[in-house]
Amino acid sequence: MSPTNHAPSYLRLSKEAIDTRSRRIRERMSSCDLCPRNCGVDRLSGELGRCATGERALVASAGPHMGEEKPLRGTHGSGTIFFAGCNLGCIFCQNWELSAEPARSGRPLRSEDLGALMLRLQELGCHNINLVSPSHVAGSILDAISWAAERGLRLPLVYNSGGYDSMDTLRYLEDVVDIYMPDFKYWDPGVAASLSDAPDYPEIARNAISEMHRQVGDLTLDAAGVATRGLLVRHLVLPGDLSGTAGVTKFLAHDISRDTFLNIMDQYRPAHRSRTHPPLDRPVREEEIRVAIRLAEDAGLRRIYERHR
Repeated sequence: MSPTNHAPSYLRLSKEAIDTRSRRIRERMSSCDLCPRNCGVDRLSGELGRCATGERALVASAGPHMGEEKPLRGTHGSGTIFFAGCNLGCIFCQNWELSAEPARSGRPLRSEDLGALMLRLQELGCHNINLVSPSHVAGSILDAISWAAERGLRLPLVYNSGGYDSMDTLRYLEDVVDIYMPDFKYWDPGVAASLSDAPDYPEIARNAISEMHRQVGDLTLDAAGVATRGLLVRHLVLPGDLSGTAGVTKFLAHDISRDTFLNIMDQYRPAHRSRTHPPLDRPVREEEIRVAIRLAEDAGLRRIYERHR
């Protein structure tokens, strides 16, 4: 059993309530609008949209992860489930094999198999269930939670997304997800269009993060420093300030909360198609990381996390 003692939100919902939400999401998959791409394909009949995922979630890997932020990994690791497929398709994606080739990298799981995987991570002592790239498989997640909660799942859920999330889908997850961990990748629509073919990304991310914070508030930790509920935002510093750190940090401080837990991520390296798109063809520089941290501090944010601090 995990060392985390705080009961997750979904245990306060009835099985019927969770199943109703799952059924409504499945209905939407027949002309899919689960994410802002609004592909309109019938995933229940095998049609594929931008995420290249049909009815069942594709799972690439799962296990305790000690590389996440300290409040997530704790002493026993974050129970990470990597879903294949993605609704963004960034040209610099470091996990592009999972996002761009989901049929090759992921295995389709029935809901009960996904739930059993969650229970296995709990048996291994993980502090949470960390759902990576979940935006396109919310229905499978709700089905799995309904099944696993009846069989003893007691870990908080971490919704680890790219920040390109539908408001309607997020509302189905209220009182199910305890910890939201979105990226805020770009501030400029032109950059978002060029790097992720998503010019509406900045607006979508602002709305999604606002809704996430409304649901769960600022990040809270238990006595051992392990996250139990709240919002944690990731911001990857890109070369040449393509990420628009000043705008992102001012928004978080002024429109969300000065106590927003923000991870300034310094691990950008050229990957996938970025090598032919300067300045993404080089690693991020130390000075660029220092400037990003200073911008976050100047914006008034009080909980700035650096992996190596």
